[in-house]
Amino acid sequence: MSATSRTAIVTGGLSGMGLAIARRLVRDGTAVFVGARRASDAGFVAEKLGADADHITALPLDVQSTPSIDEFVANVVAERGGVDILVNTAGVYDEAEIINHPDDVWQDQIDINLSGSFRMIRAVMPNMKAAGWGRIINLASMAAHTGMAGNAAYCASKAGLLGLGRCVSLEGAAHGITCVSISPTWVETEMLRKFIDADVASSGQSVEAVRADYAKSNPQNQLVQPEEVAELAAYLASDAARALTMSDFEINAGSPW
Repeated sequence: MSATSRTAIVTGGLSGMGLAIARRLVRDGTAVFVGARRASDAGFVAEKLGADADHITALPLDVQSTPSIDEFVANVVAERGGVDILVNTAGVYDEAEIINHPDDVWQDQIDINLSGSFRMIRAVMPNMKAAGWGRIINLASMAAHTGMAGNAAYCASKAGLLGLGRCVSLEGAAHGITCVSISPTWVETEMLRKFIDADVASSGQSVEAVRADYAKSNPQNQLVQPEEVAELAAYLASDAARALTMSDFEINAGSPW
């Protein structure tokens, strides 16, 4: 099967790393469908996709809802005949200390970051098995490997993706399906810019100073860019990555946190 005939789903594909990955896959001739809650907002989609609006199809998707996922996948299969690549980037982040940790903060992060990825995998694996070929990529985090005070839910959700991926790898191996994860350090996305803005407001420092502090968290003293993550994802989604499965690939800029 050539890359030009492949079909990819990217969850959370209207922002950050998801959008960068979607755009990179398009360059390989892949038909890309991005799923996001705001995909029904035509103006928002047009603004986010820009010149790629003719090459990327955006459809509404709520990874917390099995009916929403089933409808999304069915629409893709009806148009393309199957699903070859799944990239799970839909995710949320919130902080809370263990003592008095709100249940909803815990549940949302586990349900979207971890369970949402599981639901998507469950929905597409039959198509991949029937085709005898599949690539599943989960967006984990360096937080999957180390703890951070005030981040129990996020760290647990991302660490859970590593365990999930091992099981998917074993079940998919005989059917040409691989499953891997990518664990980035700080990546300069919209989410990070919100953190920077919040730090600016609370500290009184300049945007440049706060951004520099984030960059200093790794020895390279540079923030990772979404396009760098996308290049790795494109390789992991290719024929060349056949033997790469059950692995987590750190993009850590030299720092294990």
